[in-house]
Amino acid sequence: MNTITHSRRVTGKPAFVEAALPMLFIVLWSSGYAAGKLGLASTGPLTLLSLRFGSAALVLLGVAVFTGAPWPRSWRAWGHLAVAGLLIQGLHFIGIYEGVHLGLSAGVAALLIGLMPLATALGGHLWLGEHMKRQQLWGLSGGLAGVLLVVLSKPLHAAALAAYGAALLGLCGLVLGTLYQKRFCADMDLRSGAGIQTAAAAVMVSMLAWPVEHFAVSWSAEFIAIMLWIVFVNAIGAFSLMFVMIRRGQASQVARLFFLVPGVSALMGFVLLGEQLSLLALAGFVIAGLAVSRSAP
Repeated sequence: MNTITHSRRVTGKPAFVEAALPMLFIVLWSSGYAAGKLGLASTGPLTLLSLRFGSAALVLLGVAVFTGAPWPRSWRAWGHLAVAGLLIQGLHFIGIYEGVHLGLSAGVAALLIGLMPLATALGGHLWLGEHMKRQQLWGLSGGLAGVLLVVLSKPLHAAALAAYGAALLGLCGLVLGTLYQKRFCADMDLRSGAGIQTAAAAVMVSMLAWPVEHFAVSWSAEFIAIMLWIVFVNAIGAFSLMFVMIRRGQASQVARLFFLVPGVSALMGFVLLGEQLSLLALAGFVIAGLAVSRSAP
């Protein structure tokens, strides 16, 4: 029996479909960085996130109700989901969008967030007492070295430092939220859980957006198209595809391919935004990508 026939019998889908899903996820996930920067030309980071989270929450909660997803059985469980959402969605994307708003390129923002698997392994070791393999330590060192090369490729003025700081804050939110969810929300249903988390982030960001940005938006057909992409392709489509892959046992394959996100994001930034990287920055991308890929599960 050949491999394609075997894959078709096990999953009910052609082998090329199974192989394409993780790569499609990477493309959808990566597009969010360029789309976010395009959207920021028409509104502020907090307002853009309010629209993103509010719209996505309505859809996700509607899907959860329509499909009969189970809901948390206690107020404590609801609270844990909300806290995880404030970190994974809220603080994470506030950091990214503020960093991009301050001048960070789409590729560099993706590079910093791409350290998440290694940073989460380190956080799990320090907070949850999980064993950290030597391979992961070497990977973390290599990833940090690559990021350092990217940082040093441009002058470090105040705005650049603020942009890097914001993106690192976003990374911290994603890592802390991932660890918190692993500790307190391990049994959540992905449909209702994602809806609750996104709704919690929408409330938090909206409360910040009104006094800071007054929800000011320069509406246009282009901005509406960008918002539709951010909400339905990034916030909902990428999540739904991840859910499908988890159900099919492909989560580890996504982790192995996650190192491609910064490079794909940088390519999209070049094509859509005209962003360019120096040779030193490109070397940093390669080193960080290899470090993450070698230490992925």
